[in-house]
Amino acid sequence: MAVRTQQKERTRQAIAAAARELVVGNAEVTMPAVAARAGVSEATAYRYYPDLVSLLRETVDDVWPAPAEMVPLEGVTDLGERVARVATALCERTLAHEVAVRAVVSSSVARTGERRPAHRFALIEHALATMPASTQRTELATRLAVVISAESLFTLLDLCGLDPDAAVAALRGCAVAVVAGSG
Repeated sequence: MAVRTQQKERTRQAIAAAARELVVGNAEVTMPAVAARAGVSEATAYRYYPDLVSLLRETVDDVWPAPAEMVPLEGVTDLGERVARVATALCERTLAHEVAVRAVVSSSVARTGERRPAHRFALIEHALATMPASTQRTELATRLAVVISAESLFTLLDLCGLDPDAAVAALRGCAVAVVAGSG
């Protein structure tokens, strides 16, 4: 491998590592903050990653556990309880990395069409794994995606003024109500 190619790879890895460190530390996650942490200029960071969402989508998936690791559901047969556990886990994970999640949501909303990480879908599928594939399951997953989300959690925190525990309880209750109403 050529020296220049090796240097580019080291720079790319430094930027990715800096992003991961900021996310794990729940620190401010912006391109300037990532660049400073990586010891590169902001322009250099943008040469490797066109925007914050692209950077985070590519570099931090490995800090998000697989659904079965995050929410063990073996032996849990009640669909409402399965969904409640998944909703709680998503909220707790979102709160643990709130600064980064808000940055991704904000950046992706500002850039229409930018696909951001959507871990909720894998978690919802994990919760619904005991249901046979059907139109009803697909519709339920769609309804739950509206409720079990960082955006819904932030609405409860920011606009409804709930403290984190009350927000998690409200979101969990809404998710269970969606399941109960789908029957």
